Amino acid sequence: MTDQPSLTLNDGRSMPQIGLGVYQIPADETAGVVQAAIDAGYRAVDTATIYGNEEGTGAGVRARDETIFVTSKLWRDDFGYDAALKGFEKSFDRLGLDWVDLYLLHWPFVEQDLFVESWKALVRLQQEGRVKSIGVSNFTMDHLERIIHDTGVVPAVNQIELHPSFQQVELRAFHDENRIVTTSWSPLGQGAALDDPAIAAIAQKHGRTPAQIVLRWHIEAGLVVIPKSTSPARLAENIAIFDFALDADDERAIAALDRRDGRIGPDPMSMA
Repeated sequence: MTDQPSLTLNDGRSMPQIGLGVYQIPADETAGVVQAAIDAGYRAVDTATIYGNEEGTGAGVRARDETIFVTSKLWRDDFGYDAALKGFEKSFDRLGLDWVDLYLLHWPFVEQDLFVESWKALVRLQQEGRVKSIGVSNFTMDHLERIIHDTGVVPAVNQIELHPSFQQVELRAFHDENRIVTTSWSPLGQGAALDDPAIAAIAQKHGRTPAQIVLRWHIEAGLVVIPKSTSPARLAENIAIFDFALDADDERAIAALDRRDGRIGPDPMSMA
């Protein structure tokens, strides 16, 4: 399971289309889960400063002789130009790797109003070769337009809440226009999508699990997806999605699940 699709970023680099998300995985379990994911075929892992498990993520990657795409994110405590540079160095040290493939501003934290200065720091880090690609997470169109206008640098990625009940069609269209790759966090809607009758019917039709149907939907939509699991069996299930395809009826049924009130996580405008 090493031959998986990748997406080309606007800086010319490529990113695996599926990876392991390690949000809420305990620090002392993370290295083992990352190793199990790599053994199952994953070639990307997504962590963050606030997750408290960058050390375990790095240890898990180091334990396997594989080329793994590693993403981490800067938290608000380290926002601001100089603080962001230092925050990255702390993340880099905790990971204990020779590289970071993608580094993101985790939220805009609008009340601080430091995301533009923080973005300028990430631009410098990329220019200096400290990180290969840079992006953001949970940014709205207004936030994206502001950093692009003020710096001239378009993020390679915007990682956002995205699942069948909250499909973010308008924001994804903006991403496409600006060659920003969309990464879906909470791709299964914290499990809610798995209980939807429409998803269940499609799963039965294809002889697949509901999770595989939803993850396949993300892949076919051109999204990067980072499902979290600590179970070896579920890790294997989540990545076994490259030998079937959804049809037009399936796509229409899933499109109909989108709701304006489908957001599960925080609103970026109210995340202090």
